Amino acid sequence: MDGSLAYSQVHVPLLKDTPSMQRIFIVGCPRSGTTLVQAMLARHPAAFSLPETAFFEHLYGNVEWRWGDSAAKPRRRLRQRLGFAHQQGRAALGALREQLSQGGNRFPRWPLRTASCVRRFIGMLDACAVADGRVAWIEKTPSHLLYIPEIEQYVPDARFVHVIRRGEDVLASIADASMRYEERGIFAGGTAKWSRRWNHAAQIHCEHASRSNHHIVFLDDLVRDQQGEWRRLCAFLDFDPAVELEAGCDQAITDLREEPWKNEAVSGQPSKPRRKAENLFGPQMREWLQRKLMPYEELRSNCIQSGQHAESGVRYLYR
Repeated sequence: MDGSLAYSQVHVPLLKDTPSMQRIFIVGCPRSGTTLVQAMLARHPAAFSLPETAFFEHLYGNVEWRWGDSAAKPRRRLRQRLGFAHQQGRAALGALREQLSQGGNRFPRWPLRTASCVRRFIGMLDACAVADGRVAWIEKTPSHLLYIPEIEQYVPDARFVHVIRRGEDVLASIADASMRYEERGIFAGGTAKWSRRWNHAAQIHCEHASRSNHHIVFLDDLVRDQQGEWRRLCAFLDFDPAVELEAGCDQAITDLREEPWKNEAVSGQPSKPRRKAENLFGPQMREWLQRKLMPYEELRSNCIQSGQHAESGVRYLYR
């Protein structure tokens, strides 16, 4: 797709204008495999995707508080309580417009109201997907896990793909990225902070596992049984699982110069992940993690018992 044409040459619809459009959000704790799942889906000819927008995080703020960080305090200004959009949310919307149109046509100033900003956001992604001949779009921002109620309020037909990876592997991957890219500060905070965040993510996954518009992907299962997990994911999204996929993900879902830690995931080709925990953490740290983290098998069992992996009929949207 030529990103410079997608938005500047297409009418931006309201939600009611594209009722058949699939709006998909991939969420999870950072370093859980969300980029890999996004890249896999972006290889399907039904799906349009783009880099992380963090739109709802900017629109509503309070991300540290929502993660449950001990020192974070909720902040909600009067303007937000009255339904006016957070300034950062409006700025993120403007940045997304520039990204999709690359400085093309100028549009009226951005809406002041939160609801109008969300409609404009959804409309832009719908327009890009339509312009590219796709019937679905995928927005992957891990922290949108914390904003599911707000997303569902304004996008009632949204579908959510939750990606879960073993807690100790997530913590090891975060520690590794923090050491490699210390200057970025993306994964700062230490193991205690991120262990609490992983537990919080696990709790949210469990709360939504039984809902019909939510689907759980366990990274271990995806690597072990790629075809089976792919069929289940496609059934949930109404994608044809038998359609020929592109050899690799050629959609611009990230800028590796800015996010080099995603290099191994952007191909959309699952491979057995390296177990970094054994190399990075000694016996005492691993024992501490076992005590602090929700047991992975318990989490997996709870989600499976909720019926999230039950087989369902497939309705093909893509032809």
